[in-house]
Amino acid sequence: MLHFSRSKTALIVLSVLLGLLFALPNFISQSQVDSFPNILPKQKVNLGLDLQGGSHLLLEVDTEAIIAERVENLNSDLRKLFKTNSINYINYKIVDDTLRFSSSEISREIESKILELSMSNSQNLLQMGDETNIVIDENNNNFQIYYSDKFKKQVIINAVSQSLEIVRRRIDELGTKEPSIQRQGESRIIIQLPGLDSPDRIKSLLGQTAKLTFQLVDTSVSYDPNNAKAPIGSEILPSDLDEEFKYIIKKRIMVGGENLVDAQPGFDPQTNEPIVSFRFDRIGAKKFGRATQSNIGKPFAIVLDGKVVSAPVIREAILGGSGQISGGFTSEEANDLAILLRAGALPAPLIILEERSVGPDLGADSISAGQNAAIIGFIAVIVFMVLIYRRFGLLADIALIINLILVLGVLSLFQATLTLPGIAGIILTIGMAVDANVLIFERIKEEIRNGSNMINSVQNGYKRALSTILDANITTLIAALILFFMASGPVRGFSITLAIGIFTSVFTAFTLTRFFISMSAKKLKPNFVGLKIDD
Repeated sequence: MLHFSRSKTALIVLSVLLGLLFALPNFISQSQVDSFPNILPKQKVNLGLDLQGGSHLLLEVDTEAIIAERVENLNSDLRKLFKTNSINYINYKIVDDTLRFSSSEISREIESKILELSMSNSQNLLQMGDETNIVIDENNNNFQIYYSDKFKKQVIINAVSQSLEIVRRRIDELGTKEPSIQRQGESRIIIQLPGLDSPDRIKSLLGQTAKLTFQLVDTSVSYDPNNAKAPIGSEILPSDLDEEFKYIIKKRIMVGGENLVDAQPGFDPQTNEPIVSFRFDRIGAKKFGRATQSNIGKPFAIVLDGKVVSAPVIREAILGGSGQISGGFTSEEANDLAILLRAGALPAPLIILEERSVGPDLGADSISAGQNAAIIGFIAVIVFMVLIYRRFGLLADIALIINLILVLGVLSLFQATLTLPGIAGIILTIGMAVDANVLIFERIKEEIRNGSNMINSVQNGYKRALSTILDANITTLIAALILFFMASGPVRGFSITLAIGIFTSVFTAFTLTRFFISMSAKKLKPNFVGLKIDD
């Protein structure tokens, strides 16, 4: 039990050295870390919002806009259906997301076609069995058509999930370290950005839906500010550069942003102005090629969030599925637009409900309080172990110091975020590691009282304490895993440091202290037998 082969010794030493190496950047300045060779680790432990300050945003997905858009799509499809089938109707209007009209020409066949419209507006929310997404109420040829509550609820759930993923992609593209992005309730999203004191750029990115469309400019009429009315099938949209300038754009979308697979900022080789180059997928490339091929010589509007970014004239067919957007951008604006297009369009606008900035003083106070608690607890444990267990206690204290360094090393390696509850988890790790050593040393005491020599007492003490240590740590690990998967935010940070501390504690308390005692036995032999643990 006290014998360590060369391979085991090398493995133990290597583990400790790697832990020291990964933890080292946390104890020196950033300039010194930057001077390290590339082969050495440079990661530091990321501090959470409660330790280093930052920004807190509470967003809400505009669910009313989602449903309104669906109703408008249904309205457009229904009017097209009536026109195709020559259905006469009167008193047509939209009231509270419900389409209302009167008609004596709605047959069972037409009702079936109306129900089928839900499939084209369901966004993969397929009808299940006999259920339908659309409800038709009829009373004396007065009709009310609306989406079912179940369908609306599912649309909102999907939209919030999609918004969460797109928000995460947009923020990750900026390189923000360890953002916390979580869902709250049915339609809200919480964002915590440690170290970011001015979140204006983040808010600008999140405030844009980034719905990109390519539409033809209606050249049959010119915009007249005195008669601001667009022909049927067209709409009036402002310029992104100057909202006073208006375009008349055909409503039909030739290509949508959902077919984009990549967008990158760059510079026009001729004018040297910032641009955004984009590339479509196979389907988008085919649509884009067909649209440009059949409309050569016509202006093609690039519309972003209801504003015309640019409207270049199509000089030739673009069959490669790629192109570029220019619009008097700055380099940062081009980069942000590329981020938005790569991340995808939000299904609905995001409303900022709450914005809070946590000052650095709070973080400094938290760190100082955590450090003081850890230092006081650590010194008390060291003194206790030395007073009670003498030499063995000193060896356990050395292992305890290495244990803390290993925890920091693992946190740095995996770039985990350390929060105030995480510091509490580290302090708890100190107590757990000492608890294991106390259990081992008390077992050794029992063996000595029973008349065993020191070597046998140490071997039997470690052997008999192992099962108890494993049982205690495994149950704690299970609790930590449950906290990790079920909880969120700071509580999850606590579970991470606790779980890491369990593994390092078992290693240092059982393996490392036994290794130190083995080295002492070899050094003090034959006097090792005289090493006593006082009662």
